[in-house]
Amino acid sequence: MDQRIIDLYDDFTHGGMSRRSFLDKLAALAGSTAAASALLPILQNNYAMAQTVPESDPRIATETVDIPGAQSLKGYLVKPKEGGDKLPAVIVIHENRGLNPHIKDVTRRMATEGFLALGLDYLSPMGGTPTDEDKGREMIGQLKQPDVIAYGKAAVAYLKGRPDSNGKVGAVGFCWGGGAVNNLAVNEPNLNAGVAYYGGQPKAEDAPKIQAALMLHYGALDERINAGIPAYEAALKQAGKTYEIYVYEGANHAFNNDTNAARYNKAAADLAWSRTVGFLKTHLG
Repeated sequence: MDQRIIDLYDDFTHGGMSRRSFLDKLAALAGSTAAASALLPILQNNYAMAQTVPESDPRIATETVDIPGAQSLKGYLVKPKEGGDKLPAVIVIHENRGLNPHIKDVTRRMATEGFLALGLDYLSPMGGTPTDEDKGREMIGQLKQPDVIAYGKAAVAYLKGRPDSNGKVGAVGFCWGGGAVNNLAVNEPNLNAGVAYYGGQPKAEDAPKIQAALMLHYGALDERINAGIPAYEAALKQAGKTYEIYVYEGANHAFNNDTNAARYNKAAADLAWSRTVGFLKTHLG
């Protein structure tokens, strides 16, 4: 697909324009309104694909839980049925659409790797993640940063204190959630490890506050997010932090999302996932 179309969709999904403006510009790039309509299913997420690990998988148990310390905050908790009484715990932080079927699937995948996995719904205090993605993005835009940090800190405390947790907690986030991981690392000293997929970077001067080991994944074609890499890396290096950075050639923003045909990059996603699992096992095991 024309990279200009992917970039246009990225601008739209991150609040750069209205849906009407996006469709007009898409039609101009595609050559006609009909051609634009044909492209939309490829650009948009297809949640029928979000069943890599179905809820009925015999290896896992799932439930919705209330998170103490934050009003009406809920999460999708998935744990392996085998693997011991004390498990390393991981918060899975969603993109800017909320806790959608894809992120729930990622949470289940994390559980099959031996983690106590919590897909945190940052929109639950506002009534929960809606099925309408445009509405979800609108709700994400209404979240206040202090609340986002408070929700993450509440989730860390919840997982750290569970009797089936080994007391070590990590976080992995995607897009908006990647930025949330970076900011949680700045503000939560009890976070042991953070993995941010194509997430916005915190202020460079905040890097010394980070206690967690970090793994940062970026798509080489994601110019918007990648502009912040040099300053962040320099700050982490200067502060003597434990971190790893990977940039995947030929990969776009959201390259891990296998429900999005236009941006999913299987080679990059598989490599990043294997690195993520290994990293979390090293720092949380």
